[in-house]
Amino acid sequence: MNNLKITSIEVDEFKYPLKDVTKDYNGFNLVYKKNSTQTAVTYALKVFTNQGITGTYIGGDSPSFAQFNMFASYLIGKNPLHRELIYNDIKRALRKFDKMGMGPIDIALWDLAGKYYNAPIYELLGGWKTKIPAYASTMHGDRNGGLDSPEAYAEFAVSCKNMGYPAFKIHGWGDYKLDEEIQTILKVREAVGNDMDLMLDPACEINTFLETVKIGRACDEANYLWLEDPYKDTGISIHGHKMLKGLIKTPILQTEHIRGLEEHVNFIQSGATDIVRVDPAYDGGITGAMKIAHAAEGFGLDCEVHAPGPAQRHLIASIRNTNYYEMALVHPKTSTNGTIIDEVYENYDDSLTSINSQGEISIPSSAGLGVEYNWDFIEKHKTGGRKYE
Repeated sequence: MNNLKITSIEVDEFKYPLKDVTKDYNGFNLVYKKNSTQTAVTYALKVFTNQGITGTYIGGDSPSFAQFNMFASYLIGKNPLHRELIYNDIKRALRKFDKMGMGPIDIALWDLAGKYYNAPIYELLGGWKTKIPAYASTMHGDRNGGLDSPEAYAEFAVSCKNMGYPAFKIHGWGDYKLDEEIQTILKVREAVGNDMDLMLDPACEINTFLETVKIGRACDEANYLWLEDPYKDTGISIHGHKMLKGLIKTPILQTEHIRGLEEHVNFIQSGATDIVRVDPAYDGGITGAMKIAHAAEGFGLDCEVHAPGPAQRHLIASIRNTNYYEMALVHPKTSTNGTIIDEVYENYDDSLTSINSQGEISIPSSAGLGVEYNWDFIEKHKTGGRKYE
C-alpha cells in the first residue's frame, strides 16, 4: 500500500484583465465593449505531498474558496488518492451549504493522481475519445456594436459555421426585448440553414413563464437542439420546467444551477428536464460529475458538460452519453472568452480559433490534467493567498 500523504496546500488569488469587455446593464453578464477592460479574479490551488508530487487546479471563485477554507485542514495528512472517501467526508462537512467548495480540490486531486500514475485523467476514467466536437457559445448580447442585433448574431453564426463549428449557442440580452429574442432565434436558423445544431440559453433572464413559452415555440419553429435555463426561476423549479416541457417540443436542458448528485436525480426523476447539465467545478469535481453523468445514463438521458476547461475535456472524453464541448464565451470582435485567459497556460488554449477544421478540440495527453501553467504570470498578478499545513 502506498504511503502518499498530503503535507500542505497553497491557494493564491490573482487578477487579470479581460480586454474589450465590460458588464451589462445590471453588472452581471460579460458583454463586448471596445477599449473597455474588465478585471477577472480566480485562484491557483496546489496540493503538495510527501513524495514530491503536486496536484494543481486553476479556476473557481471566492465563494468556492471560502468553503474550501472550512475543510482545508481536514485534508492535511490524508492520502490524496482516496478521492471517494474525501468526496463523502467533505460533502457531509458542507451539508448546510451549496458544496461549491468541493470542485476545485477534487480536480486538483485527480491531477495529482494522474501524475502519480503517469497517465492523463481521461485514461484513469476509462476514457477513449481523443477528439470532441465543440459548439460556439456566445457572449451575451450588447448595445455596443458587437452582438447587438438579430442580424449580428446571424452573421456570427455563419462565420462560426464556416470555421468548422457544427453547432452554435445563443446567449441573448440581459435587457432583452421579447420580439428581438424571437427574431434572433429565427434569423440565426435562416442564416445557417438546416445542417447546424442551434441552442438557446437565456441564462435565466426571461421574466415570465408565458414569455418563455413563446420563446420555446420559436425554438420549435426553428428546430433548435435545446432550450437552456430560460426564465427567472434561476433554473431550479422542478414543477415549472415540467410544465414547460409539456407545452413545447424543443428539448429542455436544466440542472446547471442545482448542486450535486441527489438534486440532479430529483430533477431527472420528476421529469423536469430532457438533458442533464453538469460542471466539474460546480458539482463535486470530476468525482461528482461522473456520478451525475452515470445517473443520467441510467435514466436514458444525455449529460452535457458546462463551460470549457481541461477538466471538462477529460470528463467528456470519458462519458458516452454526451455530445458537445462548450467553447464559451466567444465573440466576433474580441479574443476574450469570459473564461481563464490564454496567458495563464503554457500549452493550452480555449478560444474561438481553438478547434480544428472539423470543429473539434483535442484532449490533453500528458499526465494529470495535462496542462502547464505560466506561474510567472500568476505570481505577477497575485493579490493574496493562504497556506495550509
